[in-house]
Amino acid sequence: MCLRDILSRVKNGDMDLIEAEKQIRLYGYQSVGKIAKLDACRMARIGVPEVILAEGKNAEDLMDIAMAQLKSEGRAIITRVSDEQLGALRKASKVEWHPHARVAILRKKKKSSTDGVVGIIAAGTADIPVAEEARIIAEEMGCKVITAYDVGVAGIHRLFSELSKMIDAGVDALVVAAGREGALPAVVAGLVDVPVIGLPVSTGYGAGGSGEAALLSMLQSCSVLSVVNIDAGFVAGAFAAKIANKAREDKK
Repeated sequence: MCLRDILSRVKNGDMDLIEAEKQIRLYGYQSVGKIAKLDACRMARIGVPEVILAEGKNAEDLMDIAMAQLKSEGRAIITRVSDEQLGALRKASKVEWHPHARVAILRKKKKSSTDGVVGIIAAGTADIPVAEEARIIAEEMGCKVITAYDVGVAGIHRLFSELSKMIDAGVDALVVAAGREGALPAVVAGLVDVPVIGLPVSTGYGAGGSGEAALLSMLQSCSVLSVVNIDAGFVAGAFAAKIANKAREDKK
């Protein structure tokens, strides 16, 4: 619970001063046993929600963290969820499951909405899981998201009509996911006047495989674009949504 929420509840008579004082003392983070400290005010502070990375956590700890965040914020977004972890979460709460992206969302309150518009492009079908992670995060930050998948440089003619639709829809930022040689983000950035975020994907094999060639290609682009780490769908989606939301806010 953030400071604004606490003050609003006091103003509306939904919280007394003793409870408000207790909550303010906890302002900043909330401890979950000895295993985690939830940054409950991250969304209010920087415009990006705290998201729980499931990788490296056992199912019991993950469930404790997720349930604490759900109680505190009315929503818990969990990425890179395994089958075992998903089973544990489903025993504790209703789960909104996105299998391609391996993202689980626990939700008590409705998804918020802004006027921001983000475009997500994936070069190949194998790049869709990472692109989907970016899509879900951008949507959870209130943006409308338009997607175009399997429009890579091996058949570049597939791209142009999809890109035109996105420009006509007024996208504020584009995320372009590509593996192998990772050429698509540079092509897109050379065609549009909105920020482009290159998202290298760990597809490909042999020399430069596992996304390394794609990352280096994007970093060496002659076109102007930003680049996130390999498979960093969350970062790409959050960055695009921050751009979109700020752009719309500035227009009001």
